[in-house]
Amino acid sequence: MVLENSTSSWPSSSSSLCDNTAAYLRALALSSVAGFDKLSIKLLGRTISGRSDIGSDGNVDIAVFVATAVVGITVAGIFLTKLVGGGSLCCLPVPEQCRPGWKGEEVERTELKVAGSSSIQCYCPASGKSLGLINPATPDGIDRAIARAQEAQTEWAKTSFSQRRKVLQTLLKFVLENQENISTAACLDSGKTRIDSSFGEILVTVEKLKWTIKHGERALKAESRPTNFLMMYKVNEVRWEPLGVVAACVSWKYFHNLLGPIISALFSGNAVVVKGSEATAWSSTYFTNIARGALIACGHSPNLVQSIICWPSVAPHLTSHPSISHLTFIGSRPVAHAVCASAAEALTPVCVELGGKDASIILDDVKNLDKVSSILMRGVFQSSGQNCIGIERVIACAGIYDKLCALIEPRVKNLRVGSALDDGEGIDVGAMVSPASFDKLEHLIADAVNRGARLLAGGKRLHHPRYPKGHYFAPTLIVDVTPDMAIAQEELFAPVFVLMKATDVTDAIRIANSTEYGLGASVFGSNRAHLEQVVSEIKSGMVSVNDFAVYYAVQLPFGGVKGSGYGRFAGEEGLRGLCNTKSICRDRFPALLSTSIPPPLDYPIKSAQKGWDMCMGIVELGYGETIVRRVKGLGRLIRSGM
Repeated sequence: MVLENSTSSWPSSSSSLCDNTAAYLRALALSSVAGFDKLSIKLLGRTISGRSDIGSDGNVDIAVFVATAVVGITVAGIFLTKLVGGGSLCCLPVPEQCRPGWKGEEVERTELKVAGSSSIQCYCPASGKSLGLINPATPDGIDRAIARAQEAQTEWAKTSFSQRRKVLQTLLKFVLENQENISTAACLDSGKTRIDSSFGEILVTVEKLKWTIKHGERALKAESRPTNFLMMYKVNEVRWEPLGVVAACVSWKYFHNLLGPIISALFSGNAVVVKGSEATAWSSTYFTNIARGALIACGHSPNLVQSIICWPSVAPHLTSHPSISHLTFIGSRPVAHAVCASAAEALTPVCVELGGKDASIILDDVKNLDKVSSILMRGVFQSSGQNCIGIERVIACAGIYDKLCALIEPRVKNLRVGSALDDGEGIDVGAMVSPASFDKLEHLIADAVNRGARLLAGGKRLHHPRYPKGHYFAPTLIVDVTPDMAIAQEELFAPVFVLMKATDVTDAIRIANSTEYGLGASVFGSNRAHLEQVVSEIKSGMVSVNDFAVYYAVQLPFGGVKGSGYGRFAGEEGLRGLCNTKSICRDRFPALLSTSIPPPLDYPIKSAQKGWDMCMGIVELGYGETIVRRVKGLGRLIRSGM
């Protein structure tokens, strides 16, 4: 991979300028750092106006004015880019598979493991096309990656917030300019649609970048803290300092899950080792190289970001590594138990996000049910339901239940399934990353139907006629589900719309709180008292009111309660969680007043009674709830020989 170190990129020329004018403009702007003369401007004006003579008549004044303005704006843009902008990843290669016209060959077997090899087989779950092989990391390889990160972090910790912002600005620029390539990579490796990739890969990533660029310094800037009466001669400060090398074990769901920990780690002054899922090993390599390229473009070591793809049997070497200062884990609850036990060996703090069984409560007084139904469809079927904050249960109050069911049924039945990159406009729901859950899903749906639920659409795996090796599950609508059914308790992570009925607001909250999970939730209605009741009483880490998962798009702290994990990433809390919170206490006037040990408390103690009396006097003077007690405390101090 070849990357150039650049501090600017040239704007494309206007369509009104001919090619030689655009080239001249760029050359003129380049020379403008040293200055440009009136003759050059007139020449440019003549070129724009289509005249070849370089006279002094007034007819070219307008052209000269336009040329001057264009050059001025261009030069200003150059300087602004140098002052506040990032570098340019102008030569980061686009993967061959993302280029137009790539066809690819189908794999023989849609499995990650290859017989007779330790390599990870990467393929598109929507079509079965091969994306290549990845060599998994070994324990020695993990050690070397961490050592490289440690060495690079020593210098990175000394960088200013301005330098770190420049790296993120470079990254932001690249993502904005390469949305299609990033989307294609995500669609190929996870089977989602382009629209799904925009929401999950691009929008939330640029939001995190933009938020961190704008607010990150404020979150990590040292703060003064209040003092008290006894310590009035002290000033207090809290700092957030880099931990060193942090790690993130992330799921396969989104590009953002991979890049988010990198953004936070770098801005907080850390190096980061990211372990992506073997299910999306191919795209993880490309996405990580984007971050490494931004570092190179800004003159920093790419070793600050280390990417690891390994088999599960090797992962404990990373999670228990004594050189890892913090671990973020995004995944399933069973795996989390093993990860946390492994991290405990080195007493490594862990932030754990484990998915959920998010409920969306629909109150009887919803104003626009059509609008709400559209939001619910997006919340359920986004990324084929493979979304940790996706809507897993829709709990509708009795007065609105039948109307909602009638609205949703035809929409689910009309959803089109397939490979978005191959079928283009005709696809609503993409593939699932793996068929591993299909047996369980079919069993849960059949069990619910046997216990009284009604299956109105889907309910089983889909054997796609065009993509026989694709992993598809039919978009499903199952209604009249009750809390005692397993389908209402277990995380599905699939394109399944589960509709449940509640008698009133209190009953809806009871149903929502009936699972072991507590990640996110949403509520739709118009009665403020009822909305606030849901917000206050629902047991979750996040709640959206009259919307779905918008807390993820504004960088609020992200995380849950109960079986959905602990700790928070995103927002100020996420950045500070990757830091050593250092408390500092100094003398306010060091030359005039500082701490000294009074004789009754100085070792060796001469009189235990006087020492005790002084201690009581200090406590009463400093913390007495009344003036009388404080005066009494002062008297004790005087009598004890202060």
